[in-house]
Amino acid sequence: MKEQNTVLQVNSSSRFAGSITRQVVSLITEQLLAAQLTSSLIDRELTKGIDFIDEAWIGANFTAQEERTTEQQSVLADSTSLVEEVFSAQHIVIGAPMYNFSIPALLKAWFDQIARANLTFKYTQTGPQGLLEGKKAYVVIASGGVPVGSDYDFSSSYLKQVLGFIGITDVTIIDANKIDLAGTDSAINDQLRLSLAEEQAA
Repeated sequence: MKEQNTVLQVNSSSRFAGSITRQVVSLITEQLLAAQLTSSLIDRELTKGIDFIDEAWIGANFTAQEERTTEQQSVLADSTSLVEEVFSAQHIVIGAPMYNFSIPALLKAWFDQIARANLTFKYTQTGPQGLLEGKKAYVVIASGGVPVGSDYDFSSSYLKQVLGFIGITDVTIIDANKIDLAGTDSAINDQLRLSLAEEQAA
């Protein structure tokens, strides 16, 4: 699971036509490719299906790797593939529409599948330590009227927390409601342009 010059694009919106998060996620990915900060794309479309964790998954996950049965390895196979995608990516672009003040269930299921003890984080004497360090995440939130960062926004704080938990602390939140998709500009806000410039200069 060596890190490559790859962007992982994660879409969780139940809408396709007219989805703001999908449009902005695509714009960010295009900017990363154009800036040559990434050379390949992994497109993880969560609406195509993602499993929710169940008793069999939990039992397999908390069994030591060397002691897992063939059946347990099979139970964790999809989860392991998702983890490998995250490890392979330098940039992660996540579309997170706000449903009822929080993230879609599909996106929560994705995080549940990739938050794996001794794989994407480990327990230490000083507490949990994320193992996905050195990556950059862009999170696109479309709230449908709830101000991003307000007391009613439970998405952005959760997303920063769970990404940080697995080691991804360089997180840029993009408020998609503030982006003029109909404009003649690239439609990527100044925050993203600055972030890209900083990466190119590094």
